[in-house]
Amino acid sequence: MTPPPPSDRKQVLLRLDPAVYEALARWAGDELRSANAQIEFLLRRALADAGRLPGGTRPIARRGRPPKAPPAPPPAGDAPP
Repeated sequence: MTPPPPSDRKQVLLRLDPAVYEALARWAGDELRSANAQIEFLLRRALADAGRLPGGTRPIARRGRPPKAPPAPPPAGDAPP
C-alpha cells in the first residue's frame, strides 16, 4: 500500500462529552461552519496563540459557492437612445 499524497487531510477519531459537542455544533452553526471545520478553526487558533502552529501550515480552504461575478457591461452598440 502506498502512502497518501501530502495534500490529503488526516482523519482522527475524537470523543467528546455530548454537551460539549452540542455547544460546539451550535457555535459552528452560528458561524456557518460544520462542527469539523469549527474544531479545526479552534485548534489552529489555539496553536497560533501558543506559538506552536507550524510555519508551513496552509490556510483553511474556503468552502462553498464562489462569489458571483459582476454582470458584464452591455456592448457599446446596444446602448438605449
